[in-house]
Amino acid sequence: MTDHVLSDRANGVLTLTLNRPEKRNALTLAMYQALGDAIDGAAAAADVRCILIQAEGDVFTAGNDLGDFAAINRREPSDAPRAGGNPLLAALARAVVPIVAAVNGRAVGIGTTMLLHCDLVFVSEDAVLTTPFVNLALIPEAASSLLLPARIGHARAFSMFVLGEAVDARKAVDWGIANEVCPRADLRARSRAAAGAIAARPASAVRLTKALMRDPAALAARMEIEGTHFAAQLQSAEAKEAFAAFAEKRAPDFSRGS
Repeated sequence: MTDHVLSDRANGVLTLTLNRPEKRNALTLAMYQALGDAIDGAAAAADVRCILIQAEGDVFTAGNDLGDFAAINRREPSDAPRAGGNPLLAALARAVVPIVAAVNGRAVGIGTTMLLHCDLVFVSEDAVLTTPFVNLALIPEAASSLLLPARIGHARAFSMFVLGEAVDARKAVDWGIANEVCPRADLRARSRAAAGAIAARPASAVRLTKALMRDPAALAARMEIEGTHFAAQLQSAEAKEAFAAFAEKRAPDFSRGS
């Protein structure tokens, strides 16, 4: 477990805390691995009946560390990561233990798409959810191209993905992405109480209920398709321009195409 993902077990709840506040909890490869391993490990842990994901600092997560993306864009195509290789995404697809999320501040990219795999989501009053994949010349991941339209409708999902529409806390609840808006000071206590309530229920009935509500094979298949396109886009000229523009703090110019 990396220092950037803290882990704690108590009263049937495994709490995973994103702990890279100085970088707005941007997710590195090591953090993806730690989160994926923890979610997978919970499946066989008799003392874990619920997982709670939370974050230190003022931002839930700024999404993937753009330094990693830029580094991949500079590689030769033969050196690019295999499609579908993100350990967190794979773990979310096959998760059997209920997951509760406590979202404080901004949740960017995977910070939002991972919520579609959580069973209860609590957001602070200052929460803002965004999925700006297309702005970076990328495409949605975490099976969100399947899950988000099913959750909120095609038009709303397209606006979030393609136009980068930001969704505030109240809208997230109204659209069905989150369960409840909490005052920032109460977010962790409310989320932990919900996780504890899940942990107090009969574990087998809870896991079976979660399993009946999901199709892991369909999620994994969509992630594989998304991963293939995502890996290709990371190598594209469009992505190179997007990352350069971000680093240079200017508007990107996609007029020349890919």
